[in-house]
Amino acid sequence: MRKFVVEEGLVMPLDRANVDTDFIIPKQFLKSIKRSGFGVNLFDEHRYLDKGEPDADNTNRPINGDFVLNQPRYQGSKILLARDNFGCGSSREHAPWALDDYGFRAILAPSFADIFFNNCFKNGLLPIVLDKEIIHELFSQVEETPGFSVSIDLPNQKISMPDQSEVYFDVDQFRKNCLINGLDDIGLTLKDASDILDFERRWKDCSPWYFQLSGNKNN
Repeated sequence: MRKFVVEEGLVMPLDRANVDTDFIIPKQFLKSIKRSGFGVNLFDEHRYLDKGEPDADNTNRPINGDFVLNQPRYQGSKILLARDNFGCGSSREHAPWALDDYGFRAILAPSFADIFFNNCFKNGLLPIVLDKEIIHELFSQVEETPGFSVSIDLPNQKISMPDQSEVYFDVDQFRKNCLINGLDDIGLTLKDASDILDFERRWKDCSPWYFQLSGNKNN
């Protein structure tokens, strides 16, 4: 998992509440579990004018020029600005995969759906909850200021704005540590690899009969 320490990037506004995971990545793209290659189909039903299909060539698909992701001023955005209840709906982990694969590193919103919120941390994305008033003001500033970028400092839990002002945010300390060190659930487990191997050796010494059972594949 990619580390998240300090990230600076262009902010893209998605001015819509209750954006669900099917909006983020439609159901037909859920067949793959590779974690990569989903960025081109992020927001597919709104990004393109035709119906997307898995493994299709997206090069010549008709683009919806009105959709914010396709607007020239937001190309290369790394920070997504959203409204209430972002990531609601089904619990597909493909949603944060698609956002990450496209290039987003953080999402700013007043609230998130719980499962999506948890999945973000497990996949290297930083979801930040901010007061509605701050989010509303950010939408206004992004609209008025082409090239509006912010810097997100996770160790110090602050967002630096173009006018040099700063906004501080809360984050669970365990999740913060995992993001800073690039540790997902597998990475956390592998930190204890030597202890796991030691346990397995002691188990085999103490209970050799277990490994001699017919059909046991653990020896």
